[in-house]
Amino acid sequence: MGRVYTLVNQKGGVGKTTTAINLGAYLASFGQRVLIVDIDPQANATSCLGVDKRTVTGGTYEVLLGGAPASANLLHNPRLKLSLLPSSPALAGAEVELVSELGRESKLKNALGPVIEKFDYLLIDCPPSLGLLTVNGLIAAQDGVIIPVQCEYLALEGLGELTHTLQRVRSALFPALKVRGVVLTMFDGRTNLSADVVAEVRKYFAEQVFEAIVPRSVRLAEAPSYGLPITAYAPESSAAKAYELLAREVLVGDGISVSEVGG
Repeated sequence: MGRVYTLVNQKGGVGKTTTAINLGAYLASFGQRVLIVDIDPQANATSCLGVDKRTVTGGTYEVLLGGAPASANLLHNPRLKLSLLPSSPALAGAEVELVSELGRESKLKNALGPVIEKFDYLLIDCPPSLGLLTVNGLIAAQDGVIIPVQCEYLALEGLGELTHTLQRVRSALFPALKVRGVVLTMFDGRTNLSADVVAEVRKYFAEQVFEAIVPRSVRLAEAPSYGLPITAYAPESSAAKAYELLAREVLVGDGISVSEVGG
């Protein structure tokens, strides 16, 4: 059965979608069957993989609220060897519509159940909020959450709120919810601030911080405009090497030999 990780941070602009796409792309390049699940109404993960969100007629909205099976709405990119359950602007109303739904917090988990064994990894990209869509992502995270944290001071302020939300979900809905790891993003080696943030996050989350640190990168910022992950757009860039290392860390942590995946 596939491993399900949810990427979450209520602060926007921290590299959450970028991490979902590029971690997924490297896992796929290592021979893993990967599904990206986009539950963000902004549909950035969908756009980053070259899909026009305005043309999506079957995606997470239809799966969560229309009763459509996830398997019938998956898109596959043969070049990248990635699958996608896309989002669309229709998902913008889901927060309100889910309120009256029976079992509203578990809609995504139940919808993904029939397709989990078809993949090795499912990566869920949440919106930058702590609403019902994100709660659905947390409940579906059977193997834990991955938290991208930008290497800037303000990024630290939201960690307490996020940790409190995780604790609430554990106590009320999903006691087994755990943090799989924290990914430090947008690191600028020229500043003391970035180094200070790294130190603070490592102190806050102790052994849960990945060794891979993603640097600020023009190439990484350009890649989405071409509908490509960094693996295909600039595989020799420093950001690409960081995400490759992150993918290897995830695989090793999951008990998958690096030698088995091309390392």
